[in-house]
Amino acid sequence: MNDALRLGLIRASGAWRYRWVGVTVAWVVALLAAAGLHFFKDRYEASARVHVNTQTVLKPLMAQLAVQPDIDQQVRMLARTLISRPRIEQLIDSLDFAEKQDGPRVRERIVNDLVAAIKLEGSTSGNLYTISYRDRDPVRARRLVETLVNLFVESSAVSKRRDSERAREFIDEQIVENEKKLTEAESRLKDFKLKNFGMSGATNQDFFARMATTSDEVNRLRLELNAAEQARDALKRELSSEAPQLPAEALQARAPMAPSELETRLDAQRRILDDLLRRFTEVHPDVIAARRNIAQIERQRKEESDAARNGARGMAPTNPVFQQLRVSLAQAEAQVASLRSQLGVQQGRLDLVRSQASKMPQVEAELAQLNRDYDVIRRNYQQLVERRESASLGIKLDDSAQLADFRIIEPAMVAPKPVFPSRSVLALAAVVASIATGIAAAFGMTFVFPALFDEKQLQAVTDRPVIGSVSVVLDSAGQRAHRWQMFQFGGTAGLLILASVAWLGWVVVSSRI
Repeated sequence: MNDALRLGLIRASGAWRYRWVGVTVAWVVALLAAAGLHFFKDRYEASARVHVNTQTVLKPLMAQLAVQPDIDQQVRMLARTLISRPRIEQLIDSLDFAEKQDGPRVRERIVNDLVAAIKLEGSTSGNLYTISYRDRDPVRARRLVETLVNLFVESSAVSKRRDSERAREFIDEQIVENEKKLTEAESRLKDFKLKNFGMSGATNQDFFARMATTSDEVNRLRLELNAAEQARDALKRELSSEAPQLPAEALQARAPMAPSELETRLDAQRRILDDLLRRFTEVHPDVIAARRNIAQIERQRKEESDAARNGARGMAPTNPVFQQLRVSLAQAEAQVASLRSQLGVQQGRLDLVRSQASKMPQVEAELAQLNRDYDVIRRNYQQLVERRESASLGIKLDDSAQLADFRIIEPAMVAPKPVFPSRSVLALAAVVASIATGIAAAFGMTFVFPALFDEKQLQAVTDRPVIGSVSVVLDSAGQRAHRWQMFQFGGTAGLLILASVAWLGWVVVSSRI
């Protein structure tokens, strides 16, 4: 402990030897620090806090009715794009950060400095954003923060309205295009159905079932026609074996003459025609055949009437059996003609269905493709129309009420004290640093130019025994010179301290707002 104390005293004695070097260094450092601090200005921080409330009452109520973007994501994106070059350039022009005569390099440097100086921080627990900026001019710092807050609040509504309008315009364009496609698809489907009438709209199973039904109907009509022809031939044979006239005795004993055979056939054909008209139209083959038979019987009756009147022909048949056979034969002929006509119609239908059977799979495939394309286009068109209505409702909702509520928790304010490090702190640090640097310089000289101050130090350096020491005794002139040197050093050091304290006080007073 004694050795350490002795070594410290030796170092102090050596530093005292170079006291003028320390004072000179302290003065130089103090003057340089004062000159540097003269160009340093205090910076003041302006800040504001904005809270964005995205959990409004309208949001759950309009969940299924209107288009609602991700408000939280939009707010985060607005916060990220708030400090962008276009906005910073607007701030430079509006807040006089640059002069009009400044070149592009100066403006570029100012923009980069502002981008680095403006801070936008968001909290992790909610949509709470803090905007801060430091500047030498507190008024300009506050105005810049106020402008950023206003841009942040206003840009949300403008951006959301612009996005909604763009979405509606895009949907309108798509609706027009899909409407054209839908019209073209409907035209193609209509033309295809007209071209393949009777085949389109039916599956293979329905088509072949119809063909089987038509074939069964043809077979049934053939059987009925065969039976009707056999019955007609039998009536012809019976009619040929029956005498048309009765003997005179039978005519005298007979009751008053019955209606003629042609009248009976005419009444029968008319009843058949009435029955057919109740079931079919005027253009039906059976109706046409019945009218043709009626016209033929009326023509025969007219001829017989004319022949009887002129005496050109013999007497009409008087045998009632013969007359009844002729009536039955006329009915059989009419039935045969009707069945033959029906068979022809059904056979034509069957031939048409069979000719179309080979085309049915291709027609069905083409129809399925057309229907599929039409359904897809129609579904897309309906969805676009629904989304357009939803977008329109969303725009009206944006105009009537904001889905995000921007609340300024703390308006733009400037802290009364400058940010660390202030000029006062730097001035105090400069005073302490100048004194510490002078002391360090004096101690450093003892290592650069070492000296011996006692016997033990000399013995340690030379490794030889020391016999004795000689003290220095100053006379009166030497004592006066020593006191003068001490006065000069004390005055110089005191002046340094007084100047440093005065300068520090001036800096503190001038740094107040």
